[in-house]
Amino acid sequence: MSQNKTKKIDALGHLSAGKRTRLHRLLYQFGPGRGTMLVLPYDQGLEHGPIDFLENPDSGDPDHILSLAIEGGFSGVALHLGLAEKYYPRVAGRIPLILKLNGKTSIPEKMFSTLTGTIEDAIRLGADAVGYTLYVGSPDQDQDIRQFREVRQEAERFGLPVIVWAYPRGRAVDARGGKDGLYAVDYAARTAEELGADAVKVNPPARTGPGGPAPYADLDWDAARRARKVVESAGRCLVLFSGGEKVGDRDLLDNARLLMGAGATGLIFGRNFWQRPWNDALAMAGEVREILLAHGES
Repeated sequence: MSQNKTKKIDALGHLSAGKRTRLHRLLYQFGPGRGTMLVLPYDQGLEHGPIDFLENPDSGDPDHILSLAIEGGFSGVALHLGLAEKYYPRVAGRIPLILKLNGKTSIPEKMFSTLTGTIEDAIRLGADAVGYTLYVGSPDQDQDIRQFREVRQEAERFGLPVIVWAYPRGRAVDARGGKDGLYAVDYAARTAEELGADAVKVNPPARTGPGGPAPYADLDWDAARRARKVVESAGRCLVLFSGGEKVGDRDLLDNARLLMGAGATGLIFGRNFWQRPWNDALAMAGEVREILLAHGES
């Protein structure tokens, strides 16, 4: 399997033994395996509010989500501190935890997520990685980068991998082709590696819209080429593409194939699983796992 398709643990020799051990669990021992990662994120209750649970009321129950993560064969589940403390102990050891360390509600306009947890919390809860949301290009970017530096330094001390939720945001980003345009997403992926992330969560990049800088605004690349560019810009930072809002079955599977074929290490799909009824979600998880396996290491 070529290195640009799935990043093997041996390519991460720059990491400490603690980080390599924990990433090995996420990449090989849980979920699809073979050097791939399928994460079930459940931070939307804080970030979006309970509105996301209205389509499938069962999804508002954290126990339901944790059971789905286990039965669906996911590599890990991402939770904020309160849910991790109250619900994760029941399933500790059966599904890896990725503890989100910062967050905010969707109500204020300010693009900055303050710390809600610590590296000590992650160690106490047995997390295999921590997550941090970074708003690339926002007016509060300086404060965000300083806060992330402290998180990264503590994570390095204790051997915890750091996954950055790299979100381009703000009027300056909108003026340069939009938050989901290739220019913005590509920049966000590179920023995550430059700042010391071990993995980065980004949205699949669309074409850069009006106002985007050259040559991005002039690139007529298809979706697969755009995704490959983002993976390339991330370097040795593992790339996890997000799923966003719920889409139809065919679109979901087509997106998974395209993104893994572009060289992603894995996928971090939440609403596209837990907004579906239980049996449908399990069936879809099985099909997505097969896609990841097909793009994993032999």
